[in-house]
Amino acid sequence: MVAVLLCAIVVPVVTGALLITGDRFSPAVGALTSWVVAVLGSVVTAACVVLAVWRRPELDHEWVPAIGMRLHLAVDGISAPLLLLTAALGVLVVLHARVEPPTRTGHGTYLGCLLLVTGGAIATFLARDAILFFLAFEIVLVPMWLLIKGFGDPKHRASASAKFVLYTVLGSTLMLVGILGTVYLAGTADIDGLVGGAGLSTTQQTVLAAILLIGLGIKVPLWPLHSWLPAAHTAAPTGGSVLLAGVLLKMGTYGIARLVVPVLPAGVERLAPVVGVLAAVGILWGGLVCLVERSLKRLIAWSSVAHMGFVVLGLMSGTRLGLQAALFGNIAHGIVSALLFFVVGGLKQRWGGDDLAVARASLRDTAPRLGFALVVGMAALLGLPGLAGFWGELLAVASVWNPDGSRPVLLFRVLALAAALGTVLAAGYALRVLRVVWAEGSPAEQAAAPGTPEAAQAPRPAPRPVDADGYEWAVVGVLVLGAVALGVLPTVLLDSTEPAVLHLLEVAAR
Repeated sequence: MVAVLLCAIVVPVVTGALLITGDRFSPAVGALTSWVVAVLGSVVTAACVVLAVWRRPELDHEWVPAIGMRLHLAVDGISAPLLLLTAALGVLVVLHARVEPPTRTGHGTYLGCLLLVTGGAIATFLARDAILFFLAFEIVLVPMWLLIKGFGDPKHRASASAKFVLYTVLGSTLMLVGILGTVYLAGTADIDGLVGGAGLSTTQQTVLAAILLIGLGIKVPLWPLHSWLPAAHTAAPTGGSVLLAGVLLKMGTYGIARLVVPVLPAGVERLAPVVGVLAAVGILWGGLVCLVERSLKRLIAWSSVAHMGFVVLGLMSGTRLGLQAALFGNIAHGIVSALLFFVVGGLKQRWGGDDLAVARASLRDTAPRLGFALVVGMAALLGLPGLAGFWGELLAVASVWNPDGSRPVLLFRVLALAAALGTVLAAGYALRVLRVVWAEGSPAEQAAAPGTPEAAQAPRPAPRPVDADGYEWAVVGVLVLGAVALGVLPTVLLDSTEPAVLHLLEVAAR
């Protein structure tokens, strides 16, 4: 079963490389052939991930002795949900590419980049060597940049891809410095061996934790290091936005949960109040921007800044509940954000834009399936009980209200109140979107009564969108079911992560 771990990484990476190479042939491989190959590669990858999560094999071999690097791959309760989420989204984005193909030639390159992102993310979640973790993390950034630069919105892709590179390179540099410093001082790159501080002093842990939190904070992204994300989402194609929100952001918080919180506990204890304040500001900042944002896709991107703040707050609480809340919030946001980006991407393609002020008919009457999916996604986004988003936010606020005894209780309770206010803002902007897009249509459409001079001069509503069907409805339907299932049965995920969380915290406390 050890081969399954390698196949989960090798299959998407090799398939993606072959698809990109196929576009360089003359003539290039056909779009349908490329899509079929990509579907097969993503399905085989998903099957390997499911087997790995079920059987939990482990691979640990010496790789680069000069720097103590090992090929150490393993699955536990912390990484298993993220592996399943990544594999599932990998299949869905490839299927959806048949509905919304790239806007330029190069279908194989587009599909290959999707598979490379999936393979790199799986390697990141499997890696139990700190240097291997960094290398796998960096593999993801190149195809993601290419998705934005090569297949994104022509109006925004140049500036968005440049900003993506600048921010991610800075974050990667800080990550590398922090990881190498930790490995050098501790004398090992094995993540399991680093848990608990590995003999590092409090000062050393604080410095290294600050470097890693800034580097990974850019990836999350944590306010005020977030400005690259709305730009990237605005430019990225739908598949790129789904993987960016559903996978890439989770790699940042997973890095904090795996490499910072248990490895440098004394440093995190000192820095937790500062990071907690930044996370709470991000929750409020993102919510306020969403209340006035006109671009529907940018609105979903800004909501990600707010919701990842809940994840970081849970991690900074220093409690078992907080760590579980962060892990749950990661999966919930991955499902909900993917659902919304699929829906919004489809609407943008049909409408020719996503400006909420443009006159359009309501989805309730013109595209009930897409409208239903939008309602479920927005309801989950605002934290409606019975849907996935509710539990991540509730558990995060509860963990911050009763933080670890080493944290300043009064400050963290203020942060909990700020996070609770963020849920109110989320309800406000989610209901605003549903009123404008689903229930009433655009305000411009409602601006003048029929038969009046104002109505004669008012812009005419855009043509009615074609409703979702086929592959698009299947992809959206799977995510709707996921959002409902995780909201109704949260214990399935919580129970699967609890043993690994308890073990990690016990080892870190020694």
